[in-house]
Amino acid sequence: MQVIFCESWAVKQMSTLSRFARYYKPYRFLFYTDMLCAIIVSVVDLSFPQILNYLSKNLFTFDKQIIIRSIGYVGLFLLALYVLKYFCQYFITYWGHIMGARMEADMRKDLFNHFQRLSFSYYDKNNTGELMSRLVNDLFDISELAHHGPENLFISALKIIGSFILLMLLNVNMTLLLLAVTIIMVIFSIYRNLKMEAIFLDNRIKIATINSSLQDSLAGIRTVKSFGNEKMEKRKFRKSNEDFLASKSESYRMMGGYHAWNSFFSGLLYIVVIVSGGISIAAGTLKVTELAIYLLYINIYVQPLEVLVNFTEQFQKGFAGFRRFIDILDTRPDVTNRPGAQPLENVIGNIEYNNVSFRYSDDEEKVLQNISLKIPAGKKIALVGPSGGGKTTLCSLLPRFYDITEGSITIDGKDIRDLTLESLRDAIGIVQQDVYMFSGTIKDNIAYGKAGASDEEIVEAAHNANIHDFAMSLEKGYDTHLGERGVRLSGGQRQRLSIARVFLKNPPILILDEATSALDNENERFIQQSLDKLSQDRTTIVIAHRLSTIKHADEIIVITDEGIQERGNHQELIEKQGIYCSYYNMQFEGLE
Repeated sequence: MQVIFCESWAVKQMSTLSRFARYYKPYRFLFYTDMLCAIIVSVVDLSFPQILNYLSKNLFTFDKQIIIRSIGYVGLFLLALYVLKYFCQYFITYWGHIMGARMEADMRKDLFNHFQRLSFSYYDKNNTGELMSRLVNDLFDISELAHHGPENLFISALKIIGSFILLMLLNVNMTLLLLAVTIIMVIFSIYRNLKMEAIFLDNRIKIATINSSLQDSLAGIRTVKSFGNEKMEKRKFRKSNEDFLASKSESYRMMGGYHAWNSFFSGLLYIVVIVSGGISIAAGTLKVTELAIYLLYINIYVQPLEVLVNFTEQFQKGFAGFRRFIDILDTRPDVTNRPGAQPLENVIGNIEYNNVSFRYSDDEEKVLQNISLKIPAGKKIALVGPSGGGKTTLCSLLPRFYDITEGSITIDGKDIRDLTLESLRDAIGIVQQDVYMFSGTIKDNIAYGKAGASDEEIVEAAHNANIHDFAMSLEKGYDTHLGERGVRLSGGQRQRLSIARVFLKNPPILILDEATSALDNENERFIQQSLDKLSQDRTTIVIAHRLSTIKHADEIIVITDEGIQERGNHQELIEKQGIYCSYYNMQFEGLE
């Protein structure tokens, strides 16, 4: 069982490394040049003790005049070597880091693009702060790993192998003793690395929790202050902060032991050389000058070992971040284009729900059960009923924010699952109660409805939404910045901006999801005028709690958690004296 687990772990690790290596592909020239420079740097470092060894055995045995005449050329040769090393080191440090930064940027782009593809159901289950942590924090160490990973491994391997061969040539017995200590050091490092992997992954999870807590608290800061719950938010943040500190403390405890033991092993290498070298000198099998040269090579042998030890923390952090990165990339969207999906063109606007059932997940009860309704092109249909009855869910199925569990939905006789998502959603405009304003100007937020819209189109949309006069009353007009989430606007102003977006988009199908329920009477009157104008000659679905806004709808459908209960126009439903009539009387008696 243990063998199977180890094999599975090894396969998973190799697969992860293989996916990481793919990000080097666009930068192969930089990568290979970086490795070439690494070879040159290693060769220069390895050659210095060998040159010193050669000089001590040859040039320095001649008389003073020969040494003086020759040493200048030796100096120039060494200077040329180190000038070459300078340029190679500059390339490694500068362009190597740029390569790593570009790879990190590519990963961040891939992750953001994948976020755009993921379905609503994914965001229903995951916190925005945690997702931001994966986009920012988890990829923070990737740049350093991408640059230093291959370079450190390559340079260290060259130096260790090269110095080991040269040490063997100098003294076999001492070098075999060094090899024994090194093997113990490597086994210890592998053992501790397996333990540290879980710790660094836990670090990532804990910092994501901090980001989640921070995002929740700051996004809802007005609610926090209105309830006077600053102390509660401080306690929540302190808990996540202390959990992260505990995780970091554990990782530092392990890293402390790891580095301390490896430092001890490095010292042990020197002890082995001094003791065995002293015995060899006493036995007459080793000269003092040879021991000095040997110690120079020991420095070259130990230095890359220490680099690899120090690199371990960086590798584990970067690798843990990359694993969390690919966990998201491996998440498949619930809603995707079917093979052979066709664009929705020349939309007339006939919509039909055929025995539609829906549940959010397999372990939940159905929210909708066998719903069937037809909405003729250009007609206005209103959905009313208690909260939780499925009105918003029914509308969310039309643009495929979620996929139906059973049945079918068609537009102009075409199953929406056979249409491309882009063309389907391009044909549908949505005005919601909870309006989101992007950071930017009034102009930017209106233009969000249509990419590349001209100034004239934006102004026309603003006129249609009754927001033009307000925009022009501001000091910078349409170029006025709105602040984060449009905090400088009233609810009615934000709603009119969202309506202007939909005017600019000009879709043949319109969904109005309680667009006026949170507004005062005056704003409701102005916005209702805009919505009536927007609804003209479009197939419109209205979700409404204020029944006064839907009296003139072509058909009103009453939906409860038991499905469609009543349908008809306003007068017909009033005469039925049923659920709709009861709702209507309650509202206009002031009992809602």
